[in-house]
Amino acid sequence: MIRLTEKLDTPQVADASLSLTIDQRIRSRLKVTLDDGRDAGVFLPRGLILRGGDCLRSDCGLIVEIKASAETVSTVHCEDTLLLARVSYHLGNRHVPLQIAPGFVRYQHDHVLDAMVKGLGAQVVCEQQPFEPEAGAYSSEGGGHHHSHDHDHDHDHPHAH
Repeated sequence: MIRLTEKLDTPQVADASLSLTIDQRIRSRLKVTLDDGRDAGVFLPRGLILRGGDCLRSDCGLIVEIKASAETVSTVHCEDTLLLARVSYHLGNRHVPLQIAPGFVRYQHDHVLDAMVKGLGAQVVCEQQPFEPEAGAYSSEGGGHHHSHDHDHDHDHPHAH
């Protein structure tokens, strides 16, 4: 089995490709089948989020490009920026991972969320598309929740965090 153990910092010319859903691209250990049919395993450090276009290297030097595969998503296309912001706010308030792009937001399909979006006055379409959600405010592309409350300045009033 091909062991994919390293995420490369920059894209490379790939020897093969691997199509994965977002749920697969957030896992650090995964048995997979490359797009050409070869069996492989993903063995990466925890917390990495693979994005379409990322490249992995195997123990034997094989370079594999990650492709975001189509999956069932709900897409809200809207020219009304205020309505699109309201939809994004309400979905984000439910901690729904969102893909945000000019003129649309996309989330993993959920009929309850679709009804909420329609109730806000927006149109939603269920379709098969790649899903590339935002990484999150406190995460780097490497994933995880990283921020500091350290202060290295002096003054006479207290802080509460």
